[in-house]
Order: sequence, then structure tokens, then C-alpha cells
Amino acid sequence: MDIGDSRRFGESRPPRDQRREIGDGEPKPMPLGDKCNYLCPYFKCNKKALMITMKYMKGNPYKIGKCRWVGDTCITGDCQYAYCEKRALLPGNRCAFAMRRKEENEKEEEYEEDEVESRVKEILSKKLGGKGIEGI
Repeated sequence: MDIGDSRRFGESRPPRDQRREIGDGEPKPMPLGDKCNYLCPYFKCNKKALMITMKYMKGNPYKIGKCRWVGDTCITGDCQYAYCEKRALLPGNRCAFAMRRKEENEKEEEYEEDEVESRVKEILSKKLGGKGIEGI
């Protein structure tokens, strides 16, 4: 065994593709659109400078991420010290979970369109007395 071998210390890492998977008991990621969000449970600051504060506007509370190191609002994924525990922070402040969710929604829409289209063809063929749509 090599000195840097993780098996030497009894540690075992999950395969790379399983690191980004979310289990049933784990919190859900919270991207804003396809961008990373500092309120996400997996977003971390390497400097440990992220501080979530409550701000009130017209009596309504909302959370704001403050950087203690700079003394201003957190710029999320654009900061060089920002990282994601699930390694889902992509360049350009994008979240891999949001990108995956968007792809899944597109696939579902395609599937629904195909399903509706086949259903319409079936109904039309029944109405036309067994003739196919090609005969129209």
C-alpha cells in the first residue's frame, strides 16, 4: 500500500458519480434558477466568512448572506473561496443540480408531447371508423 492510499486508514470514498447524488434523508439543494444560492445547505465558504442575517423590508423578513471578510453581501459562486460540498458548483456560478433538473423537465415535456400525440391519433382513428390519420 502506498502512503497516500485511502484504504490504509480504513476510509472508503464513494464513486465519483455517486458523490453528487442526494439521498432520501439529505436536504435538497436550493439553486435560484440555474445559479448557485448562498442559502443552499451545500454552499460553503472556505474562509468561513459567510454569515446569514435577517433583514426586514416593509415588515417582511428575508435572509441575506453577508461576507464577514469583505464586509459586504456574498457574491456566491463568483467568489474564489466559495465551494459546494456536493461538488456541484460549475463555472459561471451555475449549479449542476439545477442543470440536471432542467434536463429532466425537458425530457418529461418531450415524453408528454409524444404521449398526447399518440392519444390524439388513437381518438381520431376511432372517430373516423378505424381509418388511420394517413387517410385524411
